[in-house]
Amino acid sequence: MSAKSGAKIFKQRCDQCHTVEAGGKHKTGPNLNGLIGSKTGQKAGFSYTDANKSKGITWTPETLDVYLTNPKKYIPGTKMVFAGLKKKKDRDDLIAYLVKSTK
Repeated sequence: MSAKSGAKIFKQRCDQCHTVEAGGKHKTGPNLNGLIGSKTGQKAGFSYTDANKSKGITWTPETLDVYLTNPKKYIPGTKMVFAGLKKKKDRDDLIAYLVKSTK
């Protein structure tokens, strides 16, 4: 897993809708600071779908791996338009970046 490679993936695939820094603004998607260990659909100030609010899982590297494979399959009704990352290495690198950058 490479957080450096994950940063490139984040910039290419996620940055247009999400921020990671503490105090970062919500865009089309929520700010991801504090992601690991948080529950779905709970970030203050962001308007989540009922699907995200009621999923009730805690974000971990393992749950992120499943989610990032196919977001609409994992949380039917999510408004996230991202199709997912099919390559396991890309998901692992992105998750390594998210773990590091969202603390």
